[in-house]
Amino acid sequence: MKIGYPCVNEAMDCSAANTFRLASYSEERLVAAVTANLACLRRLLEWNVAQGLLFFRMGSGIVPFGSHEINTFPWQQHFGAEFRALGDYIRAHNLRVSFHPDQFVVLNSPSPAIVQRSIEELVYQGSMLDLMELDGTAKLQIHVGGLYGERELAISRFVGVHATLPAAVRARVVVENDDRLFPLRDCLDLHARTGVPVLFDNFHHECLSHGEPMHEALRLAAATWHPIADGVPMLDYSSQAPAERKGKHTTSMVEELFRGFVAELHGLDFDMMLEIKDKEASALRAVAILRELGLAAPAPGGPVPPLALPPGPGTPPKARAKKVVKS
Repeated sequence: MKIGYPCVNEAMDCSAANTFRLASYSEERLVAAVTANLACLRRLLEWNVAQGLLFFRMGSGIVPFGSHEINTFPWQQHFGAEFRALGDYIRAHNLRVSFHPDQFVVLNSPSPAIVQRSIEELVYQGSMLDLMELDGTAKLQIHVGGLYGERELAISRFVGVHATLPAAVRARVVVENDDRLFPLRDCLDLHARTGVPVLFDNFHHECLSHGEPMHEALRLAAATWHPIADGVPMLDYSSQAPAERKGKHTTSMVEELFRGFVAELHGLDFDMMLEIKDKEASALRAVAILRELGLAAPAPGGPVPPLALPPGPGTPPKARAKKVVKS
């Protein structure tokens, strides 16, 4: 069982998501951003390996405007060697990586333009995994999409669009049960109709389900993964933030709840992504618990790379998510 966290190491001094405004687009800016992003991603993976955190969800913004029509720069060729080196490192250290495209990726939208942009984004993110020469166990995680007033029609649209995806993308796509519209039962229906594996989210299942007990839901989701083509089933883990709206993720892992969830696995093997606000901090606590239970490899020996390095000339500052002010 591998433990991971998504996209950002909160304590690290660099970002793998450096970008710039679309109005400022230039090939020089693009090359500088991608160079910095790939260098930071390598450092981040090295730190994770030294800690025994062997699952990582990479951020979608490694190549700014990677699926946008403005980006005609041949970045695949320009950075081919760097992507291959990352893939070599990932395989050599038995890491598992994935992407979770943004919410604008909606394959079942009634809008052909939105569907086309969604496919282009999946192709872009899948191409990075292809450049790393990673097999089909490196996944692209998406949601079913919108309901649009008619559940069966919405699911049927997903089925139809899924069939049109390039084979290389289709081999990587997995679908996650969500907390508002499409619970596990709908995702299992999609699997039956398309073969798409179901990435199980325990917290979403707690928010929206048809009453399936957790251990049974885990078993049903795990059965949708092919052991060779898809690899060990993936799952997202989190829990409810106390005194917050239903569905808000907790800031830090609650050990008692995590131990209780692990007991629900009943021997099933999953690679577990912790969707918890403090990211690597909770991931370290989780992997320590799994080691105690004999469910994760012992802590690796050797030095742990530093989270901060002296800044080099021209090093961009760590990118921070912009706060959205709601009116």
